[in-house]
Amino acid sequence: MKLLISNDDGVFATGIHTLADTLATAGHQVAVVCPDRERSATGHGLTLHKPIRAEAVEGVFHPAVAAWACSGTPADCVKLALGAILPEPPDWVLSGINHGANLGTDVLYSGTVSAAMEGLIEGIPAIALSLNSFTSEHFQPAAQFAQTLLDTLMHQPLPQPLLLNVNIPAVAATDIQGSVIARQGVRRYVDLFEKRIDPRGKTYYWLAGEVLEAVAHQEDSYQLLSEQLQRLSEFGTLKNVPIDVVAIRQNLITLTPLHYNLTSPLGIGQLQSWQSQRGRPLHHPDQLGSEMKS
Repeated sequence: MKLLISNDDGVFATGIHTLADTLATAGHQVAVVCPDRERSATGHGLTLHKPIRAEAVEGVFHPAVAAWACSGTPADCVKLALGAILPEPPDWVLSGINHGANLGTDVLYSGTVSAAMEGLIEGIPAIALSLNSFTSEHFQPAAQFAQTLLDTLMHQPLPQPLLLNVNIPAVAATDIQGSVIARQGVRRYVDLFEKRIDPRGKTYYWLAGEVLEAVAHQEDSYQLLSEQLQRLSEFGTLKNVPIDVVAIRQNLITLTPLHYNLTSPLGIGQLQSWQSQRGRPLHHPDQLGSEMKS
């Protein structure tokens, strides 16, 4: 298959080398377009007010891999690859392997997930891959799982494009307990802003902190929605889907389907009910102003 691979750790990160080289060795046609430096936690940011540069990279990846280092964000890299660099669209967009998990609400900040999401926005199925460690350099089990997953998807494709957010435990392959379809949980952080003064007397801050216990929302909208959908027979399997932040602690590889449409179906119903209780729709601001004056 034709594969486009990006990341947010940069062109010299071990994770992307391991992934690209493993898949190229397996016979896939691999192109890499990734940031020229570390771009973690950039979310889905785009570069709009300065030019984006991309330079061919040689001697870094497997000889069969065509690679470019891009001055932009992870989302820039994928957008540029699809719109200007690659002669034809890839079959899949992959991102990673990230150094550190992207679980729960991490996906909202993640450059790794955003690179994959950019592919999905363009109608191309995508996979974001992350290793659940900031220190381990043992990326090969994650790369092997990516190869197995792609081989499976090639012979048994999904009915429509999805983004699969895959997190792999940072343990030996023999200690991985399998894989599981999981839903997105919540990761909360203790944010610490370290205040410093530069040589010119100006104040600046470093953002630091640590992960609190990962949890599901007390009022879990997924749980409420799934209870309603389970009344329909085809949605019966939504029951008891594990949470990604919990499953990874059991040494399970987690696969969480994501989509760029952030509309809350449950929220739509709640908002409609709220409006119905008011007895009339919200007013246009001009109408609201005249109503307040009267």
